[in-house]
Amino acid sequence: MIFGKSAMSLSGKTLFITGASRGIGLAIALRAARDGANIAVAAKTAEPHKHLPGTIYSAAEEIEAAGGKALPLVVDVRDEASVLEAVERTAAAFGGIDICVNNASAIQLTGTEATDMKRYDLMHQVNARGTFLVSKACIPHLKRAANPHVLALSPPLDLAPHWFGRHVAYSMAKYGMSLCMLGMADEYSGAGIAFNALWPRTGIATAAIQFALAGDDGMRMCRTPQIMADAAHAIFCKPARDFTGQFLIDDSFLYAEGVRDFEPYRVDPTRPLMPDFFVPEDMPPPPGVKIG
Repeated sequence: MIFGKSAMSLSGKTLFITGASRGIGLAIALRAARDGANIAVAAKTAEPHKHLPGTIYSAAEEIEAAGGKALPLVVDVRDEASVLEAVERTAAAFGGIDICVNNASAIQLTGTEATDMKRYDLMHQVNARGTFLVSKACIPHLKRAANPHVLALSPPLDLAPHWFGRHVAYSMAKYGMSLCMLGMADEYSGAGIAFNALWPRTGIATAAIQFALAGDDGMRMCRTPQIMADAAHAIFCKPARDFTGQFLIDDSFLYAEGVRDFEPYRVDPTRPLMPDFFVPEDMPPPPGVKIG
């Protein structure tokens, strides 16, 4: 989709994207690839999963076909050595890193007694700790970039109790990603590195929705990952020194960038849109958009 106040391109930029083998991460990668960007596909899936589509190698093929350059990397964001090696390989292959996307995430929507500590640890290690580690590893390279951005796919920091009461372990882990962006935006404001968070207003049609949350019928009530990809692209085209510390909802941000028609993003226009978690009441949908 072509829109907005700017026709800036990510041509020649290098993006390090975690969880980029499928879903939103892959959509962001493909949007940048159409500009001619370089993409490090940093994810765990090297062999096909019995349920989930895509590997780092199939994603790399799609990126190359879209016009970008790809570097598939087996990365576990819980493993410091794995992350550091992948970041250094990316910088060596492409001459630096311009954009870091913290997309990798783990989810389990269970209450306190139903959450085993192994799953608790996984969510916190992948979401909060992984975002901290990947951002930290990329920062030395981002300091040398012309317009450096770090983006987390995480929610606004709305501390309304109902976001926590039903699944406190997941909410804590997901908000940990946002807290990284809040703190690092302030810490690195003088360095000119932008740290922002982006979150969808509705469910996004990904494997997480299909297999973990709402099934095939729920997928029809979602938007496509392209809305997040278009929003991320617009963020990366912003001047980093002036656009940092933002907690953005996809459609509201795109509306501010000039988008007026959100119907193309719907999986099934005949079905009502399913609201996502963590969207604050004081961040209503843009004009003409109806949720639920």
